[in-house]
Amino acid sequence: MTSIEDQLEGLRPSSPAASNHAFVTLVTNDDYALGARALARSIRLTKTSADIVVLHTGGVSAEALAPLSAFDCRLVETDLLPLSHAFNERHTRRNVHDKAPFTKGRKPAFHSPLDNFCKLRLWQLTAYRRCVFIDADAIVLKNIDRLFHYPEFSAAPNVYESLADFHRLNSGVFVAEPSTVTFAAMLDRLDAPDAFWPRTDQTFLQTFFPDWHGLPVTMNMLQYVWFNLPDLWDWSSIGVLHYQYEKPWEKDHPRAEQLQPLIDLWFAYLTGEGIPDIATLANPVPS
Repeated sequence: MTSIEDQLEGLRPSSPAASNHAFVTLVTNDDYALGARALARSIRLTKTSADIVVLHTGGVSAEALAPLSAFDCRLVETDLLPLSHAFNERHTRRNVHDKAPFTKGRKPAFHSPLDNFCKLRLWQLTAYRRCVFIDADAIVLKNIDRLFHYPEFSAAPNVYESLADFHRLNSGVFVAEPSTVTFAAMLDRLDAPDAFWPRTDQTFLQTFFPDWHGLPVTMNMLQYVWFNLPDLWDWSSIGVLHYQYEKPWEKDHPRAEQLQPLIDLWFAYLTGEGIPDIATLANPVPS
């Protein structure tokens, strides 16, 4: 029989689980810890009874994590996945961006592709029946507890430029059922000889769950929809707003002029000051 210690190998929780369900995010450096503060506040404002779990690697300082205590987050320190040296070398920032360059937007300098695979440790959180993962560069705009009733594996499509992208998932929001059996199978598949995952966890998860269930695009509304597909944008229906590519806290934000209303909204959730009634916000005007 697998012990609790075996199930949590590589994880060090700060406290026990307090619910059957959890919203889970991943923080790999101090920048994303800032993002997690806005995310955690936004989740708490929805009056959910689910836990908020923050997986965090050794790249995050204690000072950056400390403000999360105000939102009753369950901190879980995580090791990097036990992957081969060859795998790690293939997935360094340099190699990933050389072999599969990002051409649609700018990934920030603090982005480390290899860290993304730590998302898979969600499957070790077996104290929960079901988890909803949300990237730390997102905010929740209304109660989305109904996602806990979706099956594994559910994710929204990676739509931000064209409706033709509905066949690709975006791993910024997904629904999963923790299982050590699934986690072990993932590690075997992930580190297969010569395996290369060009969009890291996103490519892997779509391969591992080829029959993934689709969440509404409003459950992971990517910020580029604001100017690329404005007809899709309806504030009253958006559950999760995801700041893909450039981050709202970046000082040299190259899309700041186009995305200023979304950046202002993120800062309202970060500070807790001036958070608007979402239903009163103006939708983008198609050009």
